[in-house]
Amino acid sequence: MLAAACVVVLGLLAGEELIVRWGVQPALAALDDRAHLQARIALVRRLKVVVPILIVPAAILTSAHVVTSPGSWPGGVALLAFVLLSAFGTVPINIRINDWDADHPPPDWRRVVHRWTVIDVFRSSAAVLAFVLVVAV
Repeated sequence: MLAAACVVVLGLLAGEELIVRWGVQPALAALDDRAHLQARIALVRRLKVVVPILIVPAAILTSAHVVTSPGSWPGGVALLAFVLLSAFGTVPINIRINDWDADHPPPDWRRVVHRWTVIDVFRSSAAVLAFVLVVAV
């Protein structure tokens, strides 16, 4: 039962991350600056609620699964990488973005978005890898 719950929650997290990374982000990049900023700010405000709802149970269930099924540790390591990349990478950037004004963005907003994008490639990949590795056990 624990393994199944872990797979379900990791699958939801991986799916959400995959869509944000390869669906939403390219769509944002295609928008004009103001629309891009408005959409990015709105997404940050919404996803800062939704994503933790998945991360917390994923971390708890994966930790318990690693303890009860030691062969699942690679998935636990991948999830740990995801959590660390989130906590020290995208979350601090999202905190800044949350307070942006689309009509008066900071002068370095493009650099900030690029940095977020680079970190998110690794972050979202770690979430998908965690799911794949836990399923493979």
